Amino acid sequence: MSKLNVLLIGSGGREHSIAAFLARSPLLGTLTISPGNPGTVSLGENIQSPGNKPELWMPLIKQRSVDLIVIGPEQPLVDGWADYFREQGLAVFGPSKEAAKLEGSKSFSKEFMSRHGIPTAAYQVFGSHNSGSEGEAIDWIRQNGHFPIVLKADGLAAGKGVFICQTLDEAADTLHQYQQNQTLSKAARQIVIEEFMEGEELSVFVLSDGSSWQILQHAQDHKKIGEGDTGLNTGGMGAYAPVPSANQELLEIIENEIIRPTLDGMRAEGHPYSGVLYIGLMLTNQGPKVVEYNCRFGDPECQVILPTLENDLLELMWAVSQENLYQHTIQTSGKIYTCVVLASKGYPGPYETGFEITGLDLASNDEDTYIFHAGTKEQSGRVITNGGRVLNVISAGNTLQESISNTYKIVDQIHFENEYHRSDIGRKGIRSIKP
Repeated sequence: MSKLNVLLIGSGGREHSIAAFLARSPLLGTLTISPGNPGTVSLGENIQSPGNKPELWMPLIKQRSVDLIVIGPEQPLVDGWADYFREQGLAVFGPSKEAAKLEGSKSFSKEFMSRHGIPTAAYQVFGSHNSGSEGEAIDWIRQNGHFPIVLKADGLAAGKGVFICQTLDEAADTLHQYQQNQTLSKAARQIVIEEFMEGEELSVFVLSDGSSWQILQHAQDHKKIGEGDTGLNTGGMGAYAPVPSANQELLEIIENEIIRPTLDGMRAEGHPYSGVLYIGLMLTNQGPKVVEYNCRFGDPECQVILPTLENDLLELMWAVSQENLYQHTIQTSGKIYTCVVLASKGYPGPYETGFEITGLDLASNDEDTYIFHAGTKEQSGRVITNGGRVLNVISAGNTLQESISNTYKIVDQIHFENEYHRSDIGRKGIRSIKP
């Protein structure tokens, strides 16, 4: 097989980790990352983004003789970039616009699950911008809601569109916020109201080429900003993979009741799913139920999943794009990886940037330790903070506890002003391991 020239679209910690493992592949020709970040400079060539429409990328793709396009973030997938590139005869790792609706529209995904008998929370959909709809939603909650109750913006909201409300007043304030908040308003043209599900969360990642599929890995994310899973939702403050409590019996239930009907359902509706499908689950007393679908690698779950792979990542992505995933078997190392996100104090609200980061060379001599850039930039030869989630620190262990300990040893040696991180990443995983 000839070498493959790859274009990776994105700039965060997820894309840094993808770039790191693509760069290891003997199949790789050139790797172009657009726009990339200071951490991806050594892995390929960072190129400024040509623009926010896929057609603007075609000169770059032709100039670089790109063989495979890997789309990291969800927004371009939901906007249909994969369809456009495929129409130009290009190989793409990422689902079509219609398939990406599983993430792009919460109401679509809930109705899809209802059609195909996939277990999920009971729900109701309201059009938040319709006249009187806010009052209708409150009336429905007053008559039917059992607190706590979950409110979700229908569209993409960078992981910040979900609220768990404890009272009717809190639900009313949240519905009002959806309409008034400039960043949430577009995503909240419709609101999904769900019953609150109790249990442990589990994220399962599946590779699918449209006809065949395999479980890639499973992980547990930590969405809340505060210790003990308190405070506002974020894009993710840490993760670990694999999850020790996810045994074979549980995974078989998830395969039969959730993964297979999801992928069979998409194919039956004329939109076969190609790429990676992230299924966020709640392990309830009634069994696993779907919390959400994502149409791309999670962030920071990607950063702990990819190090566990013994396969060539580029080979797998190419197989997905060529619809021959069935020729490959996914193999993992057996090690457990933990990721701790170092954030700017104030995130997910307002925060300051521009602070110099020290300690970034700590992963250079350890093959089981990684530092992935998420919100950084280079200025006058220094790497400085440039976002809410700044860095991802990852390390391995033969047990979850060992992985957690090794990760925090690195975290303690990285410094920047106004740094914040959770100190309890993985702790609930330790509690869930049966003696």
